[in-house]
Amino acid sequence: MSSFDLYTLSPLIVLCSAPVLVMLAIAVRRSHETSVAITLASLGLAFVLVRQLGAEAPRQITPLIVIDRFALFYMALIIAAAFVVAVQGYGYLKRRHVQPDEFYILLLIATAGAAAMAASTHFASFYLGLECLSVSLYVMIGYLRESPRSAEAGLKYLILAAASAAFLLFGMALVYAQLGILDFAGLAHAKATQTGSDMIVVLGFVMMLVAVGFKLSVVPFHMWTPDVYEGAPAPVTGFVATVSKASVFALLLRYFSAMDPHLYRPVYVAVALTAVLSMLAGNLLALRQDNVKRILAYSSIAHLGYVLVAYLAGGPAAIQAVSYYLVAYFVTTLGAFGVVGTLSTRGEHREMDSIDDYRGLFWTRPWLATAFTVMLLSLAGIPLTAGFIAKFSVMSAGVGADLARLVIVLALTSIIGLFYYLRIVAVMCARPAQSTAPVGAYVPEEKASRSGALVLFALTVTLVWIGVFPAPLIGILKTLTLGAH
Repeated sequence: MSSFDLYTLSPLIVLCSAPVLVMLAIAVRRSHETSVAITLASLGLAFVLVRQLGAEAPRQITPLIVIDRFALFYMALIIAAAFVVAVQGYGYLKRRHVQPDEFYILLLIATAGAAAMAASTHFASFYLGLECLSVSLYVMIGYLRESPRSAEAGLKYLILAAASAAFLLFGMALVYAQLGILDFAGLAHAKATQTGSDMIVVLGFVMMLVAVGFKLSVVPFHMWTPDVYEGAPAPVTGFVATVSKASVFALLLRYFSAMDPHLYRPVYVAVALTAVLSMLAGNLLALRQDNVKRILAYSSIAHLGYVLVAYLAGGPAAIQAVSYYLVAYFVTTLGAFGVVGTLSTRGEHREMDSIDDYRGLFWTRPWLATAFTVMLLSLAGIPLTAGFIAKFSVMSAGVGADLARLVIVLALTSIIGLFYYLRIVAVMCARPAQSTAPVGAYVPEEKASRSGALVLFALTVTLVWIGVFPAPLIGILKTLTLGAH
C-alpha cells in the first residue's frame, strides 16, 4: 500500500484513531468537555479530509474498499450526522447521572463502521463495518442504566441483531459456495454469465436481504423498531434512525448499480412487496400511537418504504432520488429527536415522548415548537421543505421506471401520514391546562443546551433551504452516478 493510498484512507484512519484518543484522555482524567472536544475535532477533521479527497476520487484501495464520489458523499453524510449527535448528546448526557465519556467512544466506533460500509466493494468489508456499527449500538441504546426501558431496548436490539447477522453470514456462505466470489462487481459479472441453476444463489441473496431488512426496519422485520426507539436515549435514537439506515442503503445502491436487479426476479418482487407493506403498515400503525418516539418509529418504517420505491427504479435516477431523500430524512429526523432530547429533564429520568408532554408547547417554548413543526411538515412532504422535494424525486424516479402502482401506494399512504403529523402540531398549538402543565414544556430557556439549540436552528434552516433551493444539492448528487458504478 502506497503513501497516497494511506492519504486516501485518511478519513477512516482519523475515525478509527479518535476512539483511542478519547480512551487515553479518559485514562489521564475523566472530563466530559475533553471527550466531546476530541470527538468533535476528530469528526470535523474527517469531514474536511472527505471534502479534499473529492478531486482524487475514484481510487480502489485493495479489493475491499473504494474511495469514489459516491463513497465520499455518504461518508460526509454519516460524519455530519455523528457530529450533530455528539453535540446533542453533550447537552443530553449532562442532565443524566451516567458516565458520559464512553458514549463518545462508542459513537466514534459506530461512525467508523458506517463509513467503512459506505466505501465497501466486498461483502467481507461490509460485514466488518456492520459489526462495528451494530456492537456499538447495542451499548448506546442501553446506555441509560437508570432507565429500565433503555436496558430492555438494548437487549431486544442485541438479540434480533444477532439473529440477523446469522442470516447475513449464512447467505454470504451460500453465495460464495455457488459462485466462489464475494466482491460486488464479480458477483454482478458471475450472474450475467451464469448458465446453470441459481436456486442456491437466490436463496443466499434472500437470506442477506432478511438481514438488510432488519437493519432498515422494513416490514416484516420492523417489530423491534418502536420499542428500541422508545427506550433508547433521544440522540441515540436519531443516530439509529439515520446513520444505520444510510450505510445499508449505500451498500444496496452500490451493488445494484453494477447489475440489473431484474435478473434476480424473486428478489426484486420481494423488495417491491416489502416497500408496499412498509408504506401501509408504517402509516397505519402510527395512527394508533400516543407516544411521539413511537410515532416517529412507525413513520421511519413508512419512509424507508418510500425510499425502496426509488431504489427499485434503478439507474442514475434511483441514486439521485435515494440520496436526496436520505439527506432530507437525516436533517428532519435528527432535528425531531433533538427536540425530544432538549425537552427531556433531569428530574423525570425519562424521555418527554408522550404526546401530552407537548401540549401548549407553542405558548411556552415557541422556538422549539417552531423547529419541531418544520420537521413534522417535512416528514409529511409539505412544500417549502426538503421533504416535499424528496418525495417528488422519489415519485419521479418511480414513474420513470414504470412503477405506477408503487407510486400510487406512496401517494395514498402519504395522505394518511398527514393525520398523525398534524395531530402533534395541533397538540402543540393547544392552550395548556393550568393545573396539568407538562414538565417538558415549562423548562426554563436557560437550562437548554446552547450548543443543542444552535444545532437545532441550523437543522431547521438547512431543511427549509434545501427545500426552497434544491439545485446545489441536486448538482452534487448528479456526480454520484459515475462513482457508484
